[in-house]
Amino acid sequence: MGGTKHEIAADTKAEPVELELVEHAQPHKKTANFSMDDAAKLMAEAGHVEATPEDRKRVLRLIDIYVCLPMCITYFAQQLDKSSLSYAAVFDLQTATGLHGTQYSWLSSIVYIAQLCLQPLSSYALIIFPIKYWVCFNFAGWSIMTICTAAAHNWSGLMACRFLLGMFEATILPAFIFLTQCWYTRREQASRTIAYQIANSCAAIIGPLMSYGIGHATAKIHAYQGIFLFIGCLSFAFVPLIFWMLPNSPVTAPFLKRGNDRVIAIERLRENNTGTKSSTWKWNQVWEVYRDPKTYLWAAMYICTSTPSGGFGTFGGLIIKGFGFTSFKAILMQCPTGVIAILTLIITGYLTTKLKVRWAVIACCAIPPIAGAVGLCRIPRTNTGALTACYYVAQVLSGIQPLLYTWANSNAGGSTKRVVTFATMFVFQCAGNIIGPQVYFAREAPYYHTGLYVNIGCWSVLILLICIQRVYLGHLNKKQAARRVAMGLPEELEDMSIMTYEEAQKYKEQLTAQMAAAGLDIATLYENAFDDMTDFENPAFIYVL
Repeated sequence: MGGTKHEIAADTKAEPVELELVEHAQPHKKTANFSMDDAAKLMAEAGHVEATPEDRKRVLRLIDIYVCLPMCITYFAQQLDKSSLSYAAVFDLQTATGLHGTQYSWLSSIVYIAQLCLQPLSSYALIIFPIKYWVCFNFAGWSIMTICTAAAHNWSGLMACRFLLGMFEATILPAFIFLTQCWYTRREQASRTIAYQIANSCAAIIGPLMSYGIGHATAKIHAYQGIFLFIGCLSFAFVPLIFWMLPNSPVTAPFLKRGNDRVIAIERLRENNTGTKSSTWKWNQVWEVYRDPKTYLWAAMYICTSTPSGGFGTFGGLIIKGFGFTSFKAILMQCPTGVIAILTLIITGYLTTKLKVRWAVIACCAIPPIAGAVGLCRIPRTNTGALTACYYVAQVLSGIQPLLYTWANSNAGGSTKRVVTFATMFVFQCAGNIIGPQVYFAREAPYYHTGLYVNIGCWSVLILLICIQRVYLGHLNKKQAARRVAMGLPEELEDMSIMTYEEAQKYKEQLTAQMAAAGLDIATLYENAFDDMTDFENPAFIYVL
């Protein structure tokens, strides 16, 4: 037979030489993207560059300073702004503004309704606009809206401010997931996602402390107004710093000045087989997202985890206050939740890196929240210590969403597909955050049994969905192996992108020798890495379990 199958599949311009080859090559021609990934253009111009381990580590340090650190600062500020409502509620926001019935619940839900409405525009903007400008525009917008919330004196005013806050915040988490994928290997993505989630948890420690001080310092205005003003101004002060630090992409990053630093930054990502950033919106990738069964499993998992977190995030301070604490003590009792979240993120991050599996760690994370919520429902109100302990045990829930973010987005290739995949997940996350506060009925305060029972059910279903997704991803890896065999490539591959650098180098040497013995070049496996192909299109893509 003239030519090998993998040679035909690797070159989208190759002419088919016989019927069997046409069947394998033609889907590639139809579905591979027609404009190159931005990184591919730079790599084509630069040619092959050998980077030493020291160069790779140096470039990674720069990326952490100029990409990860700005994400941490931004996420910290966003969490402060979003949580300001919960802090204000402890200082009698409802009484001062005349809230009644479910009006307080809607102040939380309206944020996610706004995010739901803006998600299509946000996803499109991440592909079309330079990401730094888009992030900073929205950062400034939500900071201003937090400041303006201090001027709201009734439910209508608060609702308007919270809706606009949600509009501006809609893009940040999808943008950060996208940035993480554009800059980091899959083995690095979990730790960097955890890093800015830890910054989020730091806000849960510092926010209550600031609110405690503001509550004592305000005299001529309500305490809740002082909280909104201070947090909003603090957030806005960070915007110039983020604008100066954050780059748009590895291709144009100003901090990568030395020699071939940009090429090294991009070359590190080759083993991801997901590309970096293409500036063209590709509808074929959009359709693929919604033909992909795992999309709907991710969506179901997101709604199962965001419904409980939405309820706890909004009513956490009121639950603690319901144990019999004063406003000032209740706000301080929120501080340990941030510490628990940080410890959970560190431990789960270590376990996912060590075990190289995500599904089992995420499933285990859902067990303590179930136990904590059951305790809150069953323990008598006279036992304040046990109730507080159960509330803190339930805070392990903070580890679930970050792990889901990295798991879902490590299993999608192609710029548009990755953005649309996360946008879809984010829509269902917003839906859960809308539902979550609504099942905490004011008439059940301070017990909120309906909300807690709904949370228990969601976490239980989540564990089942995680197990189903793991089985399905294993099935997809078997299909990928069969495709490689049909193309003359190695059947069994290990995912180097989730190994340590040393492990990856050792495995690469073994694989190179194995393929050379079969007359193959290892470069064949990664020559499509920057062609902005989807995981379905790229036979070298390996799904992360």
